[in-house]
Order: sequence, then C-alpha cells, then structure tokens
Amino acid sequence: LPKHAMIHAMPSHFVTLTHSLKSYQTLKFALVASRIAFGCGVLGLLLVGCGKQQGQPAPRADQAIPVSYLQVTPVNMPVTLETIAQTEGAREVEIRPRVGGILLKRFYTEGNTVEAGQTLFQIDPEPFRNALAEARAAHTEQQVKVARAKTEEQRQRRLAAENFVSQRALDSAVADLAAAEATLQAAKARVKQAELNLSYTTVKAPINGVTGRSQVSEGALLSANTSLLTTLSQLSPIWVRFSFSNNETARLGERLSENNVHSVRIMLTDGSEYPQQGRINFAASTIDAALGTQQLRATFDNADQRILPGQFVRIRVAAGKPRSIFIVPQIAVMTTDTGRFVYVIDENNTVAQRQVVAGDWIGKDWIILDGLQSGDKVVVDNLIKLMPGKTVDPKPRGTTVSSIAPTASTQHP
Repeated sequence: LPKHAMIHAMPSHFVTLTHSLKSYQTLKFALVASRIAFGCGVLGLLLVGCGKQQGQPAPRADQAIPVSYLQVTPVNMPVTLETIAQTEGAREVEIRPRVGGILLKRFYTEGNTVEAGQTLFQIDPEPFRNALAEARAAHTEQQVKVARAKTEEQRQRRLAAENFVSQRALDSAVADLAAAEATLQAAKARVKQAELNLSYTTVKAPINGVTGRSQVSEGALLSANTSLLTTLSQLSPIWVRFSFSNNETARLGERLSENNVHSVRIMLTDGSEYPQQGRINFAASTIDAALGTQQLRATFDNADQRILPGQFVRIRVAAGKPRSIFIVPQIAVMTTDTGRFVYVIDENNTVAQRQVVAGDWIGKDWIILDGLQSGDKVVVDNLIKLMPGKTVDPKPRGTTVSSIAPTASTQHP
C-alpha cells in the first residue's frame, strides 16, 4: 500500500505513540550535543588558563628554533671493526678419576676458587693400599731370588775357572741371574704403579681456577678415566672468541693479525666498557669456507673475575693504517631512503641537509667517513623541528637549550 494509505489504516493511538517516540529521540540527541559543546568549551578555557599561567606563548612560524651544535674536527683513527664475541676460560679442565672405586668425600665448595694441588675428592684407598702391599711383597721376594741367582752365578764362575763344571752350566747360571734381575725390575715397576694408583685416590686440582657443579655424590661408583667429577676453569686471563667476515677484514687492505691490531676492547652486557685492554693471541691464517669468516681470539686480564666463561659481549678491534675521519653523536645522524644525513648550520644560522657516509659505531657516536669538513657545525638536538632553510638559534653543545625560543615578554629568574 502507499505510505499515506498505511498511515490512515493504522489506529489513531498507534500513530500518536510513533510521533512521541520521534520527538523523544530528537530531544535526547539535542541534550547530548549540548553536553559535548559545553565540555569542549570548558576544556578550551582550561587550556587557555594553563597557557597563561605558564607564561610560554606558542612559537611563531618565523621564530628561530634553539639548537645545540658540535663543531667537528677530523681525527686520525685506524679501521674499527665490531662484532659479537663469546668468552671462555683460558684453561678449562674436566676432572675425571684416574682409578675406579667408591667416592668417599668431596672436599671443596661448588663454585669456589681453588688452587693447584688442592684436594677435591677422595676415592676409597683401601683396595689400592692392599695392592701396594702385595706389590712390595713380590718385590722383596724377587730381591731374594736375585741374590740367590747372583750367588749361584759367582759359584759357577769359580768352578768353571777350575774346570770343575762345564761352560754350559756357567752360561745357565748367568742367564738365570739376568732373568731374576729383569723380574726384579718388573716387580719394582709394579710397586711404583701401585703407589701411583694409591695417590690417584686423592683427586687434586691440576690448575688454579673456579670449580663447577659436582657431577657425582658420595658413595657413587666411579670408573677410571670415564666418570666426570666436575669442571675447573681458569678465569684469569680470560679468552674471547670472535670472527669477522671477509668483507669486513677487506677494509683493512691486509690480513688481520697480531701485528696490525692497535687495540682490542670489549663492551659488557650493561653497555659499559671493560677497563682492561686485550690483545690478539690467535688469528686464523685462512677464511672458514662454511661461514666465510676469519676466526680470532683475544686474551684479557681478569683478576677481579668480572667476566665469566660463556658470556656474550661486544668486541671492538682497531687495526690497520690510521685515516682521517669525523666523529658525531648518533642522535645527530638522520636516516632516509636515500641514505644518512646531518643538519649543518651556515654563517646565516640557517640549517641545510648534508649527505654523509657513516661507518661503524664507537660507543654512542658514529664514525663519518665522508660528507663533512673541518669546522662544520652539526646540529645535535631539536632535530625533529628542523627542515632545510630553517633559521635556528645555535648554542655550543653543553649549553642548556629550551624547547621554545625566549621572547621579549618571557620572564627569567
């Protein structure tokens, strides 16, 4: 039916209710709109009031932006290479028993430092004492046999000289003496071995170092040269293993070795630099075919045991012939799709973008290989507000710079 026909067909009280609901919705919308307008007005008044209380008017579009700058000068530095490295003990030893038996006692505290020769474990020595006693008894018995054979050989020699015995009897006596003496030497060796085995029941530290966790408990049966008792690591000096790719070492123009490295530094996990400088103690003469890297190792003094084996650190190696470069803070270097640039201030206090070629990082600074000249003023803060041709109010780095330039009406204490 047409719309007007449907309305005429409805009951009159239903039409009245429909008009009432429409009026209520219109009134509700008007109330909500008025509340929103009132809230925006109050918020605007509050913002205006805060601005007046602070006494800091909004900067004008033509106002000079306060910035800090760093006037750069070239420095001569060797090529710097940096990578991730891992530490290891200069000497890492696995403590294993040389004889088998029952472990009676552990004498060290796990994780503590021990000295070379300090007792670590005790293996039951009784079986080895018995073996030593038996070896000594056999040695004594053989000494008696040697004495008897020697007496017989001397007697046969006198009789042979008087032609009372044949030469064959003398030769037999000489051979018996030689065999008895050889058996005596074997018995003596068995005594020494028994004494050595008895000494092996006391397991001692072969080097100075820090002990690891005990791998066995008292009462365990140990196998000679097989059972692992614990580990021992020498922490001073500490070694650091790392590698550089073929492309990185190619920047030196020569093979990286102990002779052309000027300094070796490591940065710890907290970002601090380890105070001790290291030295290269191994540089591979070939490139790893699987990884395409040159393996290297450096040694560092670690008397305070601040560095532990297994840590991951960053290592920085300065090597090769020195070259002229510039060093600027990392925050001053901006990155775009076309490369990196810095803002440079000219004599009219106007900034311009200067494309640069950046090298590696040194702490919180960039090494700039090309793009800067001696005396350039590089902006180091308020960079987000800058664009080429913008006028700035430059201050040397280290001077406090406010985020809004002062005006004639601004009050200073």
